Amino acid sequence: MASTSSSLVQKNFKYDVFLSFRGEDTRKNFVDHLYIALQQKGIITYKDDAKIEKGERIGDQLVRSIEESRFQIVVFSKNYASSSWCLDELVKIMECQKTKEQTAYPIFYDVEPTEIRNQSGAVGQAFAKHVEKEAAGRWRDALKEAAGLAGWELKNTVDGHEAKFIEKIIKDISPKLHLISLNVDDKLVGMETRVLNVLSSLELDSDDVLMIGIRGMVGGGKTTLARAIFDHISIHFESKSFVENVQERSQGSGLKELQKQVLQDVLNDQKLDVNSVYDGKYMMKKMMHGRKVLVVLDDVDHIEQLAALAGTPNWFKPGSRIIITTRDEQVLIAHKVNNIHDVNLLSDQEALCLFSWHAFGREIPINGYEELSEKVVHYAAGLPLTIKVLGSHLCGRSELEWVDAVNRLKNIPLKETLEKLELSYNGLENDQKEIFLDVVCILKGETKYRTIRILESCGFNARIGLRVLEQKSLITISNGDGFDIHDHIEEMGRNIVRRLHPN
Repeated sequence: MASTSSSLVQKNFKYDVFLSFRGEDTRKNFVDHLYIALQQKGIITYKDDAKIEKGERIGDQLVRSIEESRFQIVVFSKNYASSSWCLDELVKIMECQKTKEQTAYPIFYDVEPTEIRNQSGAVGQAFAKHVEKEAAGRWRDALKEAAGLAGWELKNTVDGHEAKFIEKIIKDISPKLHLISLNVDDKLVGMETRVLNVLSSLELDSDDVLMIGIRGMVGGGKTTLARAIFDHISIHFESKSFVENVQERSQGSGLKELQKQVLQDVLNDQKLDVNSVYDGKYMMKKMMHGRKVLVVLDDVDHIEQLAALAGTPNWFKPGSRIIITTRDEQVLIAHKVNNIHDVNLLSDQEALCLFSWHAFGREIPINGYEELSEKVVHYAAGLPLTIKVLGSHLCGRSELEWVDAVNRLKNIPLKETLEKLELSYNGLENDQKEIFLDVVCILKGETKYRTIRILESCGFNARIGLRVLEQKSLITISNGDGFDIHDHIEEMGRNIVRRLHPN
């Protein structure tokens, strides 16, 4: 299923926060600063900046924006209750508050909760103009209800310092956003469980600098998992950077460009430049120590890349987290990462769901295509890359085209999948390549002991070679002394042999 955790919110929202406020009181000071602070933390916030003359009732756009916001923050000021527009907003917000999916928080800026609850003092004076209006009763009820909600009172918090007050609001609301469902994209099938598994080792409450590795075969979902984690927890950090395709982009002088990306992202300075990898290391160690950062280094394949982009923990401020994805476990071991997570391939149910999203735009196959879909999923053997490619390829095709494609799966391997899988093979030394091809084409099914004997008789350093293949996610050596090779890895190896020996 696309979502498995009933404890996480299922509805998707366009905004994280809707701000309700009286413009003449707070638009250019407190609300402006609060809005910028929310935005800088990646909290998507709706703030009505319309300069047109407002009528007696709030417009449809504002109603939709309130409904499409996960949280509503109501900034109560002395003149808030003088605006029928603000009061109508508040009534709508209190209606949304009655659902289990939306939550409202009051901020008592220059008034006290009792003034809002009883419409007394300055609030009473502001509300006096409405007492004869038909809506006065429901406005009073909304004010009274809002005053009873848990929120923040400036006068009684951090001695009234607005900057510190805003920091506290951000700090309080960020963990609540953390509980929002990971399933923003329906196609991220099975992602919640996998993200939560990694989160347990990230220890977000710890002040240690932690480096976490995510390891798995090409196309197994490492990048998707890392991106989901990044999107889910980045709000907890002062700065963030997601560096994609490190292996591909680090060729030639690419490493200094990657260093520049990290520095520009973290320091929010697009003019910053890096002259050399050595200078980049110096700049990162000097400049990044002052910020709690989240950095993802995606598809790393060499220790030099980590040395340039995440040299040692003392480069980073306490509480920072570095997430590294790779096909090669040895890279993570050599860099002494704190934890290594293997990416699990999709279960049959998850694979069918993911395929259905890509092929049909829904969670399950459409009527009449169930058996064909199951055959495709069986062929994909839980590999997300293959599932996505096949789903996109078959989307919108006729039933005859489906039947033809399914019948040809075993005989005509998917070029796109095989090309990506070959990246792991291309990174091997020559003798390791020969060991891999021998295992795939000849020795699959043999015990580890007999395989080592055969390979050593051919002059190979078999024990080290097999260990490298396992570290690079090409084979799995089981506890029962046998080998496990994914069907598409085997297919990729045999395809290489056919290409090398066409006759």
